[in-house]
Amino acid sequence: MTDNPAITQIKADVEANDVVLFMKGSPMFPQCGFSAAVVQILSQLEVKFKGVDVLADDTVRQGVKEFSNWPTVPQLYVKGEFVGGCDIVREMAESGELEDLFKDKEVATA
Repeated sequence: MTDNPAITQIKADVEANDVVLFMKGSPMFPQCGFSAAVVQILSQLEVKFKGVDVLADDTVRQGVKEFSNWPTVPQLYVKGEFVGGCDIVREMAESGELEDLFKDKEVATA
């Protein structure tokens, strides 16, 4: 797994950024409804995050699924920890768990 340059880049992004969203499109122009929903949730919580467009590189698109052992995109990482996809993020946001996670992990919100 470490011989794969896409996995190496994914790992570097996850380690270098407090919040990373692997998504279809960019935070400004999401290319699917699920990605747009997660971007909206993060924006409402005023969390700064790095968006990685998996459509720009198919090796990253496949690599992130292998890296997390999760079959779909978007994928949210907080302080190096895989949180989940759109449904999980949405449920956590509705219950208040996502905001608590950001506080527990000391992720700055505006």
